[in-house]
Amino acid sequence: MTIAVYPGSFDPITNGHIDIATRAAQLFDKLIIGIYDMPDKRILFSVEERVNLVRRAVTQIPNIEVTSFSTLTVDFAKEVGAKVLVRGLRMVTDFEREFEMSLMNKKLYPELELVCLMTGLQYQFLSSSLLKEVAGLGGDIRNLVPEFVASALKEKLGNE
Repeated sequence: MTIAVYPGSFDPITNGHIDIATRAAQLFDKLIIGIYDMPDKRILFSVEERVNLVRRAVTQIPNIEVTSFSTLTVDFAKEVGAKVLVRGLRMVTDFEREFEMSLMNKKLYPELELVCLMTGLQYQFLSSSLLKEVAGLGGDIRNLVPEFVASALKEKLGNE
């Protein structure tokens, strides 16, 4: 059984994340979406809220599990028995960052392979931080996230 890990902060999950997760789940026997609990990073949603939003977003995909972690990604991958790390790429700068991280990850966990999936064209510009900015200014984000995520963002940002 090939287990893959798709780590990230997912603050919040977007349709771009869901696209990558859906496609990765077709490639591997089991995909574990790891929500990184980053106490030092400015996060809008708590780790529990992010786990719940991601679970709702992928509930229809049977071979996806969602959990949180607060260790190095490679340690999390070892813990769950993953041999593959899945990442989404939107643009060249994403590649440069992922390449740098993959070299460090390979040093720490040589058996871990990186698989990068190119984002769909419709999500190439989409990031959680940009999404939060648009939502905070009252922009329409309904076609960029599931409806329940849009509602949670509006509630969290206080612009019902």
